[in-house]
Amino acid sequence: MPSALVLEVGASFKLFGPWPRLEAQLRAELAELGFRHRIVLAPNPYAARVLANAHDGLAVTDPAPMQHALGHLPVERSGLAPEVATSLRRMGLRKLRQVFALPRAALTRRVGVESLRHLDRLRGELSTPLQYYQPPDSFQSRIELNFDVESSQALLFPLRRLTGDMAAFLAGRDGGVQRFTLVLEHERCADTEVTIGLLAPERDPSMLFELARGRLEQARVPAPVRGVQLIARELPAFVPAGRDLFDARPQQAVPWEQLRERLRARLGDDAVHGLAVRADHRPERAWQTASQSRHPVQPPPLPRPGWLLPKPVPLRDHRLRVLAGPERIETGWWDLEVRRDYYLVETSLGQRAWAFRPAGDRADASGGFMLHGWFA
Repeated sequence: MPSALVLEVGASFKLFGPWPRLEAQLRAELAELGFRHRIVLAPNPYAARVLANAHDGLAVTDPAPMQHALGHLPVERSGLAPEVATSLRRMGLRKLRQVFALPRAALTRRVGVESLRHLDRLRGELSTPLQYYQPPDSFQSRIELNFDVESSQALLFPLRRLTGDMAAFLAGRDGGVQRFTLVLEHERCADTEVTIGLLAPERDPSMLFELARGRLEQARVPAPVRGVQLIARELPAFVPAGRDLFDARPQQAVPWEQLRERLRARLGDDAVHGLAVRADHRPERAWQTASQSRHPVQPPPLPRPGWLLPKPVPLRDHRLRVLAGPERIETGWWDLEVRRDYYLVETSLGQRAWAFRPAGDRADASGGFMLHGWFA
């Protein structure tokens, strides 16, 4: 068997149930991913690894059955170095039980100290910590096509496979993806790169596929496609969105996060964005689109209107009532200088407005105000 993955499953029985149930789930998921596999359960990882060379479905949980299973294992499948296994076979030792029966001193002379340690690990007599697998900090996968593809619809099947593999990779490292690139390979011209960016990390396979499909349908492909790559290097931490225990949304409703990303995929990055505050006291420049904000700042402690007018307009009402103020804003001498005294006022219709006068203007409350925003 060319490769193996060793898992500690004893602590998982409380979550997934007894071993037969967990084994069935592992086999189903491996088959869905397209992996041919063998699964063996043993008391220690070294025994499980070598028993998987000759068995599939074997499950031993006690040392005695494990020793019996190891004894029937051919020496060439025991994990020993090839030259050591060949030397043992030339001595007439074809099964591990014959090797285990030799005196320890004689066995050390024949196979060496390191091979003896390996045999001790198999029987659980020597405990050596394993090196844990560390998933890479990036994802890259490629599918080579057997023929030239000229339609984006024909690329949906490999695209679904690639995004599904990436979602499984992200779930394994308990992370998400915020930006990934789809590379379409051509035979006689430069590759086409389709970049998919998200406002927040995600790892749902169906959502990643929908976003990639939306960008792929808008991409201009200059030549037939011979291969597809998916590359993701920005893999930040993933925090699942909170959900109510009793979800009151309609059955067909789409969560806001998925709707937002679908709109961005269809309409473009500049068409859908959020708002963020900016470190500037001038109301006209105290906000920016969220995609441009790298260093978010706290909003001002004083109340600000939810609806800011594009430009201030005269506020004509002879029955204005000043509720709070003034709050002076005097800054911007370098590009757009403002010197204003802002007030919270109430109109004759009961509306609450944010209005200002030139700094130092002491006109009466009935006039001289410029309306800059409305409070909800």
